[in-house]
Amino acid sequence: MQRRCDRNRKRSKRRGIYCPIHGCYLDSVSQKYQIFADKPGQLQQRGMSRRNALILVANRTAVPLEGEWLEAFWCEHCQQTRWYHVRKRDERTYEISTAPQELWQQATGVISSHGNPSVSEFTRRSAKDITYQTLSSFQVVN
Repeated sequence: MQRRCDRNRKRSKRRGIYCPIHGCYLDSVSQKYQIFADKPGQLQQRGMSRRNALILVANRTAVPLEGEWLEAFWCEHCQQTRWYHVRKRDERTYEISTAPQELWQQATGVISSHGNPSVSEFTRRSAKDITYQTLSSFQVVN
């Protein structure tokens, strides 16, 4: 028989996501980055028929993959933050694996580590400059 305080608890419980190496609980240290598919093969890998995958990608540019995302977690045992590909199996079960490079191109809202190729080197350096103070930061060439 459950105690009364356990029966009436309506607050959500922690997600059961554990380190695949050490087995300890992982703490999330980032937001979830949704993953989408833009090629029929990506949908076929997840169990969709070839015909349905082709039709879906033809009708939509990108198809969001439900129950899959990229997220960073902190492992207490090895004292490191790692990025994982998380798949939600059911209400309380998650499957995680180290995020492969090709998934980063499928994630929404992720900033490219190579930067935007249309941005100039001057703009990139200026954005990183923490001492930037309006026009006084620029050197005038006569």
